[in-house]
Amino acid sequence: MPFQKLTAINWAEKKPALHKMDGISEKTQLEHYKLYQGYVNKYNEVMERLEVLTAEDFKAANPTYSLVRALKVDLTRAIGGVKNHELYFGHLGGKGGRPSGALLTQIERDFGSYERWEQDFKATGIAARGWAWLAWDHDWKRLFNALGDEQNTFPVWNATPILAMDVFEHAFFIDYGAAKAQYIEAFFKNLDGEQVQKNFETLKR
Repeated sequence: MPFQKLTAINWAEKKPALHKMDGISEKTQLEHYKLYQGYVNKYNEVMERLEVLTAEDFKAANPTYSLVRALKVDLTRAIGGVKNHELYFGHLGGKGGRPSGALLTQIERDFGSYERWEQDFKATGIAARGWAWLAWDHDWKRLFNALGDEQNTFPVWNATPILAMDVFEHAFFIDYGAAKAQYIEAFFKNLDGEQVQKNFETLKR
């Protein structure tokens, strides 16, 4: 069965608030959409190439180098780029503030306090080369702050991210240069806590 092509979400239409954020410029957003579109395009391209692999290609699979390996690795990076950015854009454009309800209760249980969680998450972002995620572990029934250096590195198995912070340079260099910590503060000011709460409630159903 042929794969179904992905279509990039038009974030400018879906969430106009992404163009009116405090401390994250419209120029940054417009450039960021181009990168997201690139991941969608690459997913479609790699999937098309996988569909026409031959028996000889499969037979030649090798962990040092092979076409199968190259395509499979690139596919994970493209998928990560799509999903990470859709989560990230999906909960930006808000007014900041801490979450409430079940999510706040869970954060306080797993980290001791909201303040401790925020301190940990911000430090995770500083330490990461690509992403910081707040993820729910389905096995251990708790939240973790996870670090990623790429779109496809350091996954936590059977855990679902509910909050994603892009800390690649493209997310902040236009606005802040090398001052990543200032960007992280701006990220929190523009976070839509209600959407993060919905992400949490949805996965726990």
